[in-house]
Amino acid sequence: MQKHSLIAIAVALFAAGCTMAPHYQRPAAPVSGSFPTGGVYATQPAAAAGATSANGQAATDIGWRDFFADARLQRLIDIALKNNRDLRVSVLNMQAARAQYQIQRGALLPTISAVGQQTKSRTPLDLSVANQTIQNQYSVGVNGSWELDFFGRIQSLKDQALAQYLSTAQARKAAEIALVAQVADQYLQVLGADDLLQVTQNTLKSSQESYRIAKVQFDTGTGSELDLRQAQTVVEQAEANQQAQARLRAQAENALVLLIGEPLPADLAAGLPLNDQALITDIPAGLPSDLLTRRPDIMQAEESLLAANANIGAARAAFFPKISLTGNFGTLSPTLGGLFKAGSAAWQFAPQISLPIFQGGVNKANLDLATVQKNIQIAQYEKAIQTAFREVADGLAARGTYDQQIQALERNTFAEQRALDLSNLRYTNGVDSYLSVLTAQTNLYTAQQSLVNARVNRLTNLVDLYKALGGGWIERAGEQPRPADAPVDYSAERAPAAATSAASAPSAG
Repeated sequence: MQKHSLIAIAVALFAAGCTMAPHYQRPAAPVSGSFPTGGVYATQPAAAAGATSANGQAATDIGWRDFFADARLQRLIDIALKNNRDLRVSVLNMQAARAQYQIQRGALLPTISAVGQQTKSRTPLDLSVANQTIQNQYSVGVNGSWELDFFGRIQSLKDQALAQYLSTAQARKAAEIALVAQVADQYLQVLGADDLLQVTQNTLKSSQESYRIAKVQFDTGTGSELDLRQAQTVVEQAEANQQAQARLRAQAENALVLLIGEPLPADLAAGLPLNDQALITDIPAGLPSDLLTRRPDIMQAEESLLAANANIGAARAAFFPKISLTGNFGTLSPTLGGLFKAGSAAWQFAPQISLPIFQGGVNKANLDLATVQKNIQIAQYEKAIQTAFREVADGLAARGTYDQQIQALERNTFAEQRALDLSNLRYTNGVDSYLSVLTAQTNLYTAQQSLVNARVNRLTNLVDLYKALGGGWIERAGEQPRPADAPVDYSAERAPAAATSAASAPSAG
């Protein structure tokens, strides 16, 4: 009767899932309740002409195909999501954590195994019975064992493994969102390199023409060698810059190829030039508290904190007794042929309780370690929130200033072009020296480079702000977001295994 009562109590506790883990409370967000306003944050742009408007939707509700209008870029992102090796490693890490969770979850259940055994032994003649020194014993049966988790040690370890699995699922989600932004940023860098190369080629072409004129004048005695050499310096510098820009353009494309995980396809659609990249510019920032449910890196840090909290429960339970039930049932015979004869049945039941008395302070040290590890995870969770707040605030500051900066640079470029035209006119009429033309050419080239760089930076900031607000997980607006632990079909061979394992574990939002 007592045995059955003990089992009933164990089953009740097991079903209730009791643990000694501390009650979890989410730490307060160590940031302001709203993003900065005023100053550089005050002038946030509306939807650009010809571009799609966010219409008040959060970044998480805007698909990346809606955010990026360039068909060429969309194709590259699609390829990267299938081929990028870093993302593939994130998915495999998630699958490994899922398997570890399943292993730990299995420890809550009894283990049952079929066993067949032969034992053969020799006893000294003076100790033998009936002068039988050789003894054989054959057995076939079923062995079972079960640790009764009265104090929640195994349950806490299972909760820890589950939280770690969900943490890796959120890490995979963060990696995928980051990859979308990385491909877009690198694509924009390639377009910017194209524009800078074109600016350098135009500068080289105009400087070569100026050098040709200066040489003709020098050869005919109407120009000085100083003018000729000054014109030559512009040509040589432009040629050097052209090589540098061509190198940077090739390296930018190599970086893009690495991100997408394969060579650029030959059938890529024609892309839009840099100035026609109509990204969504009016995505609302929302509140900092929204980031807790929109940023997978924050959710990843919280799951790691939950795992550390569960580990404290396991460390506390180690101070209490461990109760286990073991037993077997089968047949036993001195001969192989007698295993299944009448009267050969045999069984054994062996409950055991183990109470730690002295372990050199190991349990206390383990509890102290678990507590410190939780405090570390609290600090990392808070840092993840602060980092997210800073990234969004930086993006808003940049979004509020780039349009005005580019407008000023466009006016400056126009003014420098006009100054070059006037300097050329004054030089050809003998009013000024060639130095004024040289200065004007250098100033125009610098202004054009600054304008191109500012345009690239404006677009990459919009991409990074979209990512910082949690955008990039869904492909099209209106789609139901996938679970963070959704399997990925990299090949037909992997699909069945991935689907099977996904069905046996809970989903991460």
